Amino acid sequence: MKIEEIRGLKEADLGRKAEELRRERFQLRVQQQTGQLEKPNRLREIRRTLARMETAKTEIRHAAAAKGKKS
Repeated sequence: MKIEEIRGLKEADLGRKAEELRRERFQLRVQQQTGQLEKPNRLREIRRTLARMETAKTEIRHAAAAKGKKS
């Protein structure tokens, strides 16, 4: 997912999607250890997408905190 797509999601949706990706990453790591992994690059994609999601969550929290301070 691109960062623009991620920023368009709500925080609850981000959490749900991140959980799905963590489960997929776990399954891929198991496949890697058993030698059955067909797309090793997918692990890298998932890791980076999860990092983007965490960044978006942090941006949302900082924006909410800044909005609260202004009021």
